Amino acid sequence: MQTIRELSCADDYDPNSMPVAKAREVIARFLDPVSAVERVHVRAGLGRVLAEDITSPLDVPAHDNSAMDGYAVRFSDLKPAGETTLKVAGNAFAGAPFAGAMQPGECVRIMTGGVIPAGADTIVMQEHVKAAGDQVTIAAGHRKGQNLRRAGEDLTAGQVALKRGSELRPADIGLIASLGIGEVMVYRRLRVAFFSTGDELVSVGTVPKEGQIYDSNRYTIHGMLTRLGCEVIDMGVVRDDPALLEQAFRQAAAAADVVITSGGVSVGEADFVKDLLNKLGEVVFWKIAMKPGRPLAYGKIAGAHFFGLPGNPVSVMVTFYQFVRHALLRLSGRDPVPTLPTFKVPCTSGLKKAPGRTEFQRGILSQDAGGAWSVRVTGEQGSGVLRSMSEANCFIILPTEQGNVSAGTLVDVQVMDGVV
Repeated sequence: MQTIRELSCADDYDPNSMPVAKAREVIARFLDPVSAVERVHVRAGLGRVLAEDITSPLDVPAHDNSAMDGYAVRFSDLKPAGETTLKVAGNAFAGAPFAGAMQPGECVRIMTGGVIPAGADTIVMQEHVKAAGDQVTIAAGHRKGQNLRRAGEDLTAGQVALKRGSELRPADIGLIASLGIGEVMVYRRLRVAFFSTGDELVSVGTVPKEGQIYDSNRYTIHGMLTRLGCEVIDMGVVRDDPALLEQAFRQAAAAADVVITSGGVSVGEADFVKDLLNKLGEVVFWKIAMKPGRPLAYGKIAGAHFFGLPGNPVSVMVTFYQFVRHALLRLSGRDPVPTLPTFKVPCTSGLKKAPGRTEFQRGILSQDAGGAWSVRVTGEQGSGVLRSMSEANCFIILPTEQGNVSAGTLVDVQVMDGVV
């Protein structure tokens, strides 16, 4: 694992204006996933990260069985042309197999999931059979082995069903239960402490005085952390006082794997906070060549990872999406870490953009009646317009060298709706 000191000696290392891709690369060098594990009931495993492979203890399905309601037959009994009449020897239901072996000229009525009777090798759907008493008549045109589910065709005994590092989804919970496994080993939840900084901030439920604003950032950060399955430690608002901030940083680092702050790292405030953080730990970088969200800090405080997010509400969410999300998933043990889907679509209107920084404009991705996709901006793109994030379902990513964009131009969009 590279140290911060080693990084600072790199030729292309610039802590005051780091490109987006470089910043992601740098953060990744310092991420060691949690190692502590715990055993939980399979139902409590939803959303947790597997700490070991899930290996199937049996074949799934355990027996050859029918994929349809119908009749189990010997394919050799069926005439290649014309109809075949067979005697019904009994029934095979799911959980109640046919006893004995099926004889030539016989068939067995079978339900979906029923064990294939000895001697049978083909299932004829009930819709293709005419039944009369204890006999059935089957038309020609069937294929040997049709409508059979073979033992082990889903999983074989000893096969890895789910890999370590997988986040357990509802389908995974069902899969584990289908193997008869009642408990799973998962990594402990990542602990994340966060607080807002600023004398101008007031909590919801109070009446703001002139010059004061409601602290919305803690609510969006709480929501994003909760969606990622983190153990959340909300430390409230910390005033712009060196002693109070130092105490908060120390408490947060002692209690959590990751410390996140909003505000206090922009131009004019950076020196004060930077001195404090250098006293308590190490800082890797302070600014990113991006818009919105340029004042973004990353480093370590007493062993905890530190992300200093900007104070503007939109910048908080953009930087979280672009940097913090991936880091938290990696630290949680996710392997591989899922990426946000990105693809090209035409933009319906022109976009203003000055070369020099990567921009993440908020967009609305939609599909017309003919099935064609396009994107449009949400409107005003100021970093304080939180409504733009509420309305958006994607980012329009404009690269560093990009200038103004004409209507109809293909642009990169990154889907975010439902991810964080």
